[in-house]
Amino acid sequence: MWDAIWLNGRLATMVEGSVPYGAIDDAVIATEDGRIAWLGRRGDLAGEPHTLARDVHDLAGRWLTPGLIDCHTHLVYGGDRAREFAQRLEGASYAEIARAGGGIVSTVAATRAADEETLFAAARRRLSALLAEGVTTVEVKSGYGLNLEGELKQLRVARRLGTEMPVTVRTTFLGAHALPPEFADRADAYIDAVVAMIPEVKASGLADAVDAFCEGIGFTPEQTARVFAAATEQGLPVKLHADQLSDLGGAALAAGHSALSADHLEYTSNDGVAAMAAAGTVAVLLPGAFYFLRETKLPPIGALRAAGVPMAIATDCNPGSAPLTSLLLVLNMACTLFRLTPEEALTGITRHAARALGLSDRCGMLEVGKAADFAIWDIDDPAELAYRIGFNPLAYAVKGGAILSS
Repeated sequence: MWDAIWLNGRLATMVEGSVPYGAIDDAVIATEDGRIAWLGRRGDLAGEPHTLARDVHDLAGRWLTPGLIDCHTHLVYGGDRAREFAQRLEGASYAEIARAGGGIVSTVAATRAADEETLFAAARRRLSALLAEGVTTVEVKSGYGLNLEGELKQLRVARRLGTEMPVTVRTTFLGAHALPPEFADRADAYIDAVVAMIPEVKASGLADAVDAFCEGIGFTPEQTARVFAAATEQGLPVKLHADQLSDLGGAALAAGHSALSADHLEYTSNDGVAAMAAAGTVAVLLPGAFYFLRETKLPPIGALRAAGVPMAIATDCNPGSAPLTSLLLVLNMACTLFRLTPEEALTGITRHAARALGLSDRCGMLEVGKAADFAIWDIDDPAELAYRIGFNPLAYAVKGGAILSS
C-alpha cells in the first residue's frame, strides 16, 4: 500500500521533452515515505485507487506542479533600508549609497546588533510569505555578519528555519559580500580573513556552498578566485554574484571554477555565456533587483537561450535591492521584463532552480524517487502562474507527502 494517491488532476511534471510543461492529463501521483512512488495516467493505474493507497485525494481537475524553489535569497538580516529606497528615488545610485556607508554595510551593523531570536522571527515572517505561494525549497545566504561570529549566527538561523518550518533550506556562506568597516581600504586583508573562515564554516556543518560578490563595489576577480580556491579545498561548491553592475568577467570566472550558478548577469559578455554553457553553470536571473534598482541593462537572455544555458529565476529577497517575498511575482517579472516564456519562467523556479542548488536528484521535477513536494493550483493553464499579478491561486502545498494547508 502506498501512503497516498492524488488523482483526477493534471500534472506539470517539468520533465524536459516535447510536451509543454511535461504535462500529463487525467493523471495520478502516488507517494510513499515522503517520495514519489508512481505517476502516470489514470488508465495505467494497476487497480482501484482505494486498494492501492491508504489515503486518496481528489484534485478535482486542478494542476499539480513540483514544489517551487527560491534558489537565491538573503532572508536572514536585521533592520531595513527604506530610507535608501527614498534616496534612490531622489537620484542617488546604488553604488553611490554604498560608497557613502549605506548599502550592505548598514545592514551588517543591524544584523550584528540583533540576537538570533530577533533574526529568526523576522526571517520566519519573510519565509512564511514564500511558503504561502507553494515554495518548498529555499536557499539562504549569509553575508551580513562579515566576521566569523556574525556569519555563523546567520547560518544557524537559516538552518533553524529548515528545522522549524516545512521547507528544505540550503545555506550559502557569503563572507565575501562587502568590506566591513574594520577592514576599510584593506580588501586583500579581509579576503585573507574570509579564506581563514572557510575551514571553520565547513567544520560547523552550517554551509552547503560558498558565494562571493564580484563587482566594482565588491571584490575583484582575483580576490574572488582566492575565495573559490579555499572553498574547493574544503569540498564546498561555489556560486557567484556576477556581472550585475559591470562586466568583470564574473560569469566566466564562475564557470572556470565549475560553479553551480552565476547570478544577476546583466553585463555578462558572450564569452561569459559560452563559458557557462561549457561548464554547465546555471544562470540565475533576478528580475526583482532589476526592477527595484530601475536598471536598464538586460541580461543576455537571447544568448543564454541560444547557448542552452539553464536559466533559473529567484526573488533575491534582501533589504537593499529586492525586498521581495513573492516568487509568483518574480514569474511575471521574468516574462514582462526579461521576455522569458511562461514555461521558461516556471522551469526557472522548478527544474533549473533545483540544478542551481545541486538538488536535481531530489526535487524540481515530478519523477519517481524524487521528494513528494508539490504545489496544487486552482488554474486552468500553468501559464496563469506567470500571467496574473498579485494573485495567489495556490489551493494547498504538500511537503514530503504531507499536506501543509488547504
